[in-house]
Amino acid sequence: MASDRVFGLVVIIAALAYIAGAAQTQTSFMSDPVGSKTFPILVGSVAAVCGAVMFLRPDAGPEWPRPRALLSVAAAVAVMVAYAHGLKPLGFLIPTAVAAAILSYQITPRPAFNALAGAALSAALFVVFRYGLGLGLAPLPKGWM
Repeated sequence: MASDRVFGLVVIIAALAYIAGAAQTQTSFMSDPVGSKTFPILVGSVAAVCGAVMFLRPDAGPEWPRPRALLSVAAAVAVMVAYAHGLKPLGFLIPTAVAAAILSYQITPRPAFNALAGAALSAALFVVFRYGLGLGLAPLPKGWM
């Protein structure tokens, strides 16, 4: 019960900081009506309302995950941090395949399937991001091409 109130208060504070940052954004006269200022303020307002609901109506008896589940979440966070750091030097395909394979292994531990799923997801996302969205992603490390 106290944990929900604390988390609700943290969400409210973060939402207010987000709204304050969005309110300082300068927009040009040619900007979209729901553009770089209005949309973040709406998102922050929804987050503040959600935080207020958590603060005012906390769960009676929350069940915390077991330590093994927390360790799994910590491992996933570590994989994502390593992924973010590996994108620039290693290109898109290799870090994405490795991260997807590791995260897939956490869901269902089948190493061969996870490696194939990581490689397929990496290739599919590269095609979508590079050719569908037009992002300038480097597929492999610079010296390899």
